[in-house]
Amino acid sequence: MRLYAVADIHAKPSRIERLRAGVREHDPDVLVVAGDICNYVNPHRVFSLLNEIGIPVLAVLGNSDRPWHERCLVRYENITSLHMRQIHIGGFSFSGISGAVPIPFRTRVALREKALFEKAARIISSETILVVHPPPYGTLDRVIGRLCAGSKGVARLVAARMPRVVLCGHIHEGTGIKKIGSTLVVNCSIADAANGAVIDFDGPDGKTAPAARMV
Repeated sequence: MRLYAVADIHAKPSRIERLRAGVREHDPDVLVVAGDICNYVNPHRVFSLLNEIGIPVLAVLGNSDRPWHERCLVRYENITSLHMRQIHIGGFSFSGISGAVPIPFRTRVALREKALFEKAARIISSETILVVHPPPYGTLDRVIGRLCAGSKGVARLVAARMPRVVLCGHIHEGTGIKKIGSTLVVNCSIADAANGAVIDFDGPDGKTAPAARMV
């Protein structure tokens, strides 16, 4: 299984073209989009282009996507929202949580997070590929080179459930790959120089440690 993961498209044509070029170059089995797909309005243009990619697209929404965009996604048969769902593809389990509320020096996924994370924890295991928009607080989330602006709620969820992989974005200058214990965290933002990340799993069951690289 090969994943190609991106975040922070922000409806920009140049980023969509880079995404499409990445799919052609890396030939992934699944495209994962970790939020900020649109730019507040007119989501259908971006969703239509993603729907034409030709491989399954799994997505969560970010802070530049509107909650009503979630309802729009049902029109596109090739795009699946991961928000509070468990999706299985090729023997791999994907789950996600949409949303991001930037506040000074950190981000919340939602204003009332506790119940949301408690519900999400029930569908997340050590085998889950978890897709969220903000990175865990303290990991790949530094702005201005020194201030952490990730989500403490996501950090707590990762510590409690230790999913296999966390795919995120939101902090444009935080692109990269790190580990929290056994969890591989990938900030796959394409807002700056990076073109996302490729994550390879050796074998059909996800038991082997994934190999990730920025592209």
